[in-house]
Amino acid sequence: MSLSKTEAKQILERMIFDDQPAKQWVEDIWGLTPMLGDSAAKLYEAFEALIECCPEDKLDSLLQTYLQEQMDS
Repeated sequence: MSLSKTEAKQILERMIFDDQPAKQWVEDIWGLTPMLGDSAAKLYEAFEALIECCPEDKLDSLLQTYLQEQMDS
């Protein structure tokens, strides 16, 4: 079953940021320490950019690999 880019992004966000909105995660990290918060913000920006430029089929394949690894462990 192939997922759309939007669906794949939502699943990846849940995997990475737990069920918390990604921007809230960045703000929480920023609240702990601004230096780590800056890094968290850059990481989130890179995540967004990679999702945008990654072809849908490659994104789906990557997600399927991660989901399979979770099931195997």
